[in-house]
Amino acid sequence: MKKTIFITGASAGLGKATAKLFQSKGWHVIATMRNPEIEKELNSLENVTLKKLDVSDSEQLNELITDILQNHSVDVVVNNAGYGLIGVLEAFTDDQIVRQIDTNLLGVIRISKAFTPYFREKKQGLFINISSMLGLWGYPTCSVYSATKFAIDGFSESLAYELASFNVGVKIIAPGGINTDFAGRSLDGAQHEAYQDIEEKVMEGYNPEKIQKFRTAESVALAIYEAATDNNLKLRYVVGEDAEPEFEERERIGSEAHYLKIKNIFTIK
Repeated sequence: MKKTIFITGASAGLGKATAKLFQSKGWHVIATMRNPEIEKELNSLENVTLKKLDVSDSEQLNELITDILQNHSVDVVVNNAGYGLIGVLEAFTDDQIVRQIDTNLLGVIRISKAFTPYFREKKQGLFINISSMLGLWGYPTCSVYSATKFAIDGFSESLAYELASFNVGVKIIAPGGINTDFAGRSLDGAQHEAYQDIEEKVMEGYNPEKIQKFRTAESVALAIYEAATDNNLKLRYVVGEDAEPEFEERERIGSEAHYLKIKNIFTIK
């Protein structure tokens, strides 16, 4: 029987790569995005259903999921929709902070809450929540973004405990840098003159040479496919040549030592 996956934020980058991969593996894909009417690639693929969804619009979200569950049997939900808010805390407006939390965190919570009764009642299902390596440790200019990703990590682990007795799984994908347009269309930010040295130091990690070494969206999508199909009880999948060694070092030396390492790099003498 053909399985069905529901994906948020499928218009580009990791979401689109995930939709294409699962479609190629014979799944029915429900790909959601804010503007499906302008999508030119996924709408040409067999067994892909496009739906309009803004995860910050709770009324639209609940109406859509009610309709989907009346017409489809969903096996996996991928909470992928999100964007990066980059800059020091002092530089952000309140609107920027609220929008980041609403999209990155509350969107995941809303989607999960809407699907949970369905999965619980049929005693089967899987949530795959896209976090980040910056949901495992902090980094300068990423305070609010990391707040949402740390929260997704804690939310996912807690939800996994709640749903385990109902045979419903929750998994976290924590990628490092992804070589997509995330740094363009999926990025917001602000600068503050008092933090110029720190901001410049951070940007050294995003030069063209280093970006070329980031994982492609397609390779991270493979990790999502693995999580969806490996029948493994594993909770976190850390993905990427920048993320995996750093996570292993943090586990080995401890969070305090890892914190001091990063702090020393960015403390301006």
